[in-house]
Amino acid sequence: MKSRYVVENNVRKYRLEAGKTQTALAAEVGVSRQTIITIEQRPVDASLSLGLRIARALARPVEEVFLLDGKFGGK
Repeated sequence: MKSRYVVENNVRKYRLEAGKTQTALAAEVGVSRQTIITIEQRPVDASLSLGLRIARALARPVEEVFLLDGKFGGK
């Protein structure tokens, strides 16, 4: 069994503050709108490069957008 940290995020909060739609953010970072919806709805294990692109698009430090929970989740 592989264990990993649970990663929470503030993508929706900062996207709304930036005045961006899910579609606009998705286009800016090169993913589908559904990917942004999934990330906003629940903790996900997004790739590092996607996390960095989202943080850059929202003009926020990555550690403000994605939060390492400290709890392990099994997979």
